[in-house]
Amino acid sequence: MKIIKWGFIGCGEVTELKSGPAFNEVPGSSVVAVMCRTERRVRSYAERFHIPKWYTDAQELIDDPDVNAIYVATPPSSHATFAIMAMRAGKPVYVEKPLASSYDECARVNRISEQTGVPCYVAYYRRYLPYFQKVKQIVLSGQLGRIVNVQIRFSTPPREQDYKQGEELPWRLKTEIAGGGYFYDLAPHQLDLLQDIFGVITKAEGICANRGGLYEAEDSVSACFSFENGVPGSGSWCFVGHESAREDRIEVLGSMGTLSFSVFSYEPIRLTTSDGETTINVPNPPYVQLPIIKSVIEDLQGFGLCNATSVSATPVNWVMDRILGKF
Repeated sequence: MKIIKWGFIGCGEVTELKSGPAFNEVPGSSVVAVMCRTERRVRSYAERFHIPKWYTDAQELIDDPDVNAIYVATPPSSHATFAIMAMRAGKPVYVEKPLASSYDECARVNRISEQTGVPCYVAYYRRYLPYFQKVKQIVLSGQLGRIVNVQIRFSTPPREQDYKQGEELPWRLKTEIAGGGYFYDLAPHQLDLLQDIFGVITKAEGICANRGGLYEAEDSVSACFSFENGVPGSGSWCFVGHESAREDRIEVLGSMGTLSFSVFSYEPIRLTTSDGETTINVPNPPYVQLPIIKSVIEDLQGFGLCNATSVSATPVNWVMDRILGKF
């Protein structure tokens, strides 16, 4: 069995709670190095997670002969740069979502992957979670009949950190780092799931506004789109709504029923047909990225196939850039 020895570029919250430990849970995989620009932080991370090597320079980690695969867990503005550095060094790369902070940068990543023949995977892990596998199975089973419409509705009040200013403002609200506001951080998961089920979105447009005035990025977005199979869809995102409007829901409307599910809170899946309403609870693993990381590793080892590639991830950025008017 080929042993995959990972080097992490970035050691933020996502690596501690969602992904990091999962790399050591898969047979034939281990984390051997981690990088962060802040020495105190990366040293602490390496000690806490028993990682033998740490660096403050990304190129040094990529050049480490003991590292043969790279995990990029930095803000989106540096995803393309580090992914390309890894691929040019001949090392497969697994990148946090979204793949990059713009569609154009995604295209650059794909070109380098094609030129070098080195694979690039993207952490759209919800595709692989049992909860969303069940959603997809219900849609494809035909229980809803002919799909006629898809609707995304998301609303949340401002977070405490949203009131900060200047350098203290969260990086997710700095367009030059994140690609947009919270929309560019959260909508990718919703859009990727829908494209995994219904196919690529080929038309998209949106209206964006800043209604809260807490930061410069958009905080309210409305969009309409259509899939390659002709199914129309719409989306509404508000990140400064009142608590009474809090919502995390996608509804799939069919000629024979309706399917309702959440993306971030994992509320029970609800299937409503002429036979009544069925509530379905599907638990997820403790480390939510474990299923996709297992798929990536097995692909690299030669006995599996991971479809969460940079090519499959790029349409998400295309849709978001269309909605935000970035073209």
